[in-house]
Amino acid sequence: MNPSRRGLILGAGAASVAGPAFAQSNDGLDLNGRFVQGGFVMGRAAPRAMVFVNGEALITASASGLFIVGLDRDAPPYVDIEVRAGNSVGARVVHRTLSIAAGSFPSTRVNGLPQSTVQPSDPALLARIQDEIALKTEGFASRADADDFRSGFVWPLDSYRVTSRWGSQRVLNGTPARPHYGIDLAAPAGSPIRAPADGIVTFARPGMHFEGGLTLIDHGQGLITAYLHQSRIEVLPSQRITRGQIIGRVGSTGRATGPHLCWRMKWRDRNCDPSLLIDQTAPENV
Repeated sequence: MNPSRRGLILGAGAASVAGPAFAQSNDGLDLNGRFVQGGFVMGRAAPRAMVFVNGEALITASASGLFIVGLDRDAPPYVDIEVRAGNSVGARVVHRTLSIAAGSFPSTRVNGLPQSTVQPSDPALLARIQDEIALKTEGFASRADADDFRSGFVWPLDSYRVTSRWGSQRVLNGTPARPHYGIDLAAPAGSPIRAPADGIVTFARPGMHFEGGLTLIDHGQGLITAYLHQSRIEVLPSQRITRGQIIGRVGSTGRATGPHLCWRMKWRDRNCDPSLLIDQTAPENV
């Protein structure tokens, strides 16, 4: 992490309550990550091993044996990771139970938003919102066979100030709302937004009602990052991008009171804190 920016992070998301965690052994499965609500588990097992999370088959490890599991804001205190390598008759099974630390999610208030972005009621607008939900759902459904998360992430802005921590309970114009599943990084309008890791663009569209200019990037195995409120989008759907590449510009489009980047992450249907992947790397070869 750049020391000049460390003082701006303000304990972003759950990073203030849990450092990196490791679960290594000589059984062919190594795990590391941030074992905390909103965090993640990154693992290395046999190439193409099946990965079960709490008994559900969710992932196939990459050709190099890497996989990632996201931990939701409301993740339970324990998560079971099981990998199976080989055919059903001679499969090698390794099982690990991890303790998940509780996150710290304060309440924040945001006032001055257009009421149509807090409690929309116009039928035409509601229909538009439903259409946009369908488009976003398709973008988030991407499951690229890749492990572009393996080298961790870098911050998507060169200079920023954290104005809202990930996972905070929101009160919008005095109305309680769902938790904020992004980390808000304030920066001057037009500041370049850079890809934090390699990936494939699954969605790129300006003018979304809530998100304004929105881009989604698939980093592999359903790990998708989102970039909201952009003033300009500089990538196209299906485009392959590399870490550090400019993907757009900071703006205040959609539901925003000033120029900033709302940076989000989903692993399949789980909301995660993207800042916890900063400088994290996959386990070494087992």
